[in-house]
Amino acid sequence: MTPVPGGGPVSGRLPDFPWDKLTAYAATARAHPDGVCDLSVGTPVDSTPAVVQDALRAASDSPGYPTTIGLEATRQAAIDWLSRRHGVTGLGLDAVLPVTGSKELIGSMALHLGIGAGDLVGYPALAYPTYEVGAALAGADSLATDSLTAFGPRTPRLLWLNSPANPSGRVLPLEHLRKVVDWCRERGTILVSDECYIECAWEGEPPLSILDPRITGGSLDGVLAVHSLSKRSNLAGYRCAFVAGDPALVKELLAVRKNLGLQMPGPQQRAMIAALADDAHADEQHARYAARRSTLRAALESAGFRIDHSEASLYLWATRGEDCWRTVGELAEQGILVAPGEFYGAAGREHVRVAFTATDERVAAAAARLAG
Repeated sequence: MTPVPGGGPVSGRLPDFPWDKLTAYAATARAHPDGVCDLSVGTPVDSTPAVVQDALRAASDSPGYPTTIGLEATRQAAIDWLSRRHGVTGLGLDAVLPVTGSKELIGSMALHLGIGAGDLVGYPALAYPTYEVGAALAGADSLATDSLTAFGPRTPRLLWLNSPANPSGRVLPLEHLRKVVDWCRERGTILVSDECYIECAWEGEPPLSILDPRITGGSLDGVLAVHSLSKRSNLAGYRCAFVAGDPALVKELLAVRKNLGLQMPGPQQRAMIAALADDAHADEQHARYAARRSTLRAALESAGFRIDHSEASLYLWATRGEDCWRTVGELAEQGILVAPGEFYGAAGREHVRVAFTATDERVAAAAARLAG
C-alpha cells in the first residue's frame, strides 16, 4: 500500500466499514429453512422502468467522451423536475451538475470544495456514514449533531442536512430549514442537503427541497442540494444523480471534477433525462413501496416494536428499547436481516433500520415470521 505523505495510508483515516460487522448475522439469517428476508439494505429490487431502458438502448452507440458538465438536456431535465415536482425556481443551466452516483459525490464533496486539515464538517447525529467518510478523506474534523449550538465558537466550513433522513425517515420542517440556511449564511458555512429520498414520503407534511424559494428567500447563495434517481426510479445500477444550487459552488465542483475526468456516461445521461421527465413510473413505484411499508409496519408493531419518525425514506426506524445488536440477533434467528442503528451513530443504539425495498413475497414472509 502506498503511504500518503505525512500521514500513512488513506484507509487509516477512515472509519471501519460498518457492514463487515453484520456478516455473522447475515449467515444466520441465510440459514433459515425458508430463506433470508434481507431488509438490511435499501437497494431497489423492482425492474428499471421500460421508458428508461428504452432510452439507454437508444443511446448505446456512444463512442466519444462525455463532458463533465453534462448534456444541456440532462441539466434542463433536472431543472424541470425540481420545478414540476418540488416547487424549486430560479435555477439556470450553470446551477446543475450531473454526477455518477450520489455516494461518490457526498464522499468527495469536502475534498473537492477545498476543505481540509483544521476545517470542521458537521452532519446529523443519526447519519449515513459517508458524510463522516468525506470529512475524514479530506483530513477535516467532523461533528455529528442536530444542534447548531453544539459547534460553539467554531464555525463549520461545511454542514450536511439529510431530509428525508437515512436511517430515521425524519422530515425537517420549513421553519427549521429556513433557520439553518440563515445560520449558515451568517457564518459563511456551505450548506449541502442530501435529498435522495425526497419522493419517498408517506405521512405528514411533504418533504421540502432546501432550494425551495420559501426557504432560501429566492437566493441560491451558499446552498446545494444532492439528488439521486436510485430510489425514485430503480436506477441504482445506472448511478444517476446530480447536484444543484449555488452556481459558484457548482462551478468549483466542475473545475475540480474536470481535472479528475469525473464524467457521467452519455447513455446514462439519456436514461436520466427519460426518468426525470416521466412521473408515472415514479408514482407506480411509490404505491408499491407504500404497500410494503404498511405490511411491515403492522407486523413490527404487532411484534412489540415502536416505530419512530419514518414519515419518509425507504425504512422503518424500529425499537424495542433494547441494544440494537440483540434485536439484530433475534431477528436473524427468524431469518430476517436488518441494519443495527449503531451503524448510523450513537443515537441509534436502541434502534434497527428495516428496509421495505424487498420483493412483495419477501416482505410478506418477514411479516409472517414476525407474527410467530
